[in-house]
Amino acid sequence: MRLSRRALLRTGAAATAVGVAAVTGLETGIVPGRGRVHDVLGLSGPDGVVPDVPAGPVVSGTFASKARRTTVGYSVIYPHGHAPSAQLPVVLVLHGRGGDHTSAVNDLGIDRYLTAAVQAGTPPFALATVDGGRDNYWHARASGDNPVFMLDQELLPLLAKRGLRTDRYGLFGWSMGGFGALLFAARDSAVAVGALSPALYRHYGDAAAGAFDDAQDFAGNQVRGDGLKDVAVRIDCGRDDPFADAARELRTELSAAGGQQAGAHTPGYWRRMLPDQLRFLGAKLVR
Repeated sequence: MRLSRRALLRTGAAATAVGVAAVTGLETGIVPGRGRVHDVLGLSGPDGVVPDVPAGPVVSGTFASKARRTTVGYSVIYPHGHAPSAQLPVVLVLHGRGGDHTSAVNDLGIDRYLTAAVQAGTPPFALATVDGGRDNYWHARASGDNPVFMLDQELLPLLAKRGLRTDRYGLFGWSMGGFGALLFAARDSAVAVGALSPALYRHYGDAAAGAFDDAQDFAGNQVRGDGLKDVAVRIDCGRDDPFADAARELRTELSAAGGQQAGAHTPGYWRRMLPDQLRFLGAKLVR
């Protein structure tokens, strides 16, 4: 059956109205599945593209961690044009769940993002990635695995021996690592912390399986704003991310930098936000 022009216009107007109503409902939380629909409609924002610049030197190794009771892998990433002997300030990079010390390069291309940031004028610094455990959420566990002690008492001294400046260091992480970076910064002497989509759970029952030993462990390892008031903080989280509300609340409490952009809990979003995060951290590491 062939529709008249008037019928087509009416049909198109109705479809537009339904589409607008659907998007409005999604934005206000009335309609479920907002992230999936935003992705279909192209409202999740573009994926970040790894910069077409040369990567700098990457020095990798292992050490026997008494804190983690295992052999731990690590990598130190330098911006292009800086030798591995360069005495640069350093940012500790905490990987997300299921990752390891190679994830920042393999999944995010952070080595080339670092070069691009420095080429654009950000003061140079190094990145240090390390194995924190695939799902221990960067805090001491009942098993005896203690990545916090490893970072403070093993990794930082190792980096200092390499000539890196650990008197003023920063932290960066995404997802599980974003939670860990904020948690560690609130307890130690970091000068700046950047978090992408930090895995901030409001209730123990909402936490991912295995993230905490029990309710007491959950209560004792929450990111509290009062511990971060003397730290420069940037928190970015996609509006379709399940952690968006908790991230916004903490960012508001701290009057922190960052924001809530189009995006979800994906590497594409994290890559898109990396330039802003690295620029922020580099500026804060300068005395």
